[in-house]
Amino acid sequence: MQSKSHYQIVISGVGGQGVLFITRLLAEAAIEKGLPVFTSETHGMAQRGGTVISHLKIGEFASPLISPGRADGMIALKAESLDQHGGFLKPGGWAAVNGPAPLKMQASSTPFYLDADRLAREMDDPRSVNLIMLGFTLSSAQREGFGHGSLHCSLNDIATVLENRLKGKTNRLQSSLRALRAGAESTTAT
Repeated sequence: MQSKSHYQIVISGVGGQGVLFITRLLAEAAIEKGLPVFTSETHGMAQRGGTVISHLKIGEFASPLISPGRADGMIALKAESLDQHGGFLKPGGWAAVNGPAPLKMQASSTPFYLDADRLAREMDDPRSVNLIMLGFTLSSAQREGFGHGSLHCSLNDIATVLENRLKGKTNRLQSSLRALRAGAESTTAT
């Protein structure tokens, strides 16, 4: 069994959704705990609207890219990302997916769904989908027991990273923390 600080996570979405931003938040939280981190990303043809996938490895690894079938988990900022990049998940891996739960589920993974787009619209903050999904992922890991019961960081750890990154940007910090909490307080749509 892996230790609690040994993970491979794929974060997938499209340009402009904040895939790289939440990858950096998770990486910085790991660094604050003294954990080794690798990140890598690929971008689609367009900067905004093109496919973006980020690989996050926490623990002792030799390379930054995650091989297909090896990711412990996935954060999909668009529901289509699960179909597009779900092949990175290992059997029994988890996925936090932005979208309503479909009628038919994939058997090889454990998906947890939240319609973060709807929640962001209700909050009148459409750019907050990434932080809503991050909050949802962290709370679901603890609540549902995936990621060995919790990931390498908590909501408080991410809030601290946000506070450090957004010093002097009070409005942006408050809206970011609000989105993170909204995701954490949401339950899965399955």
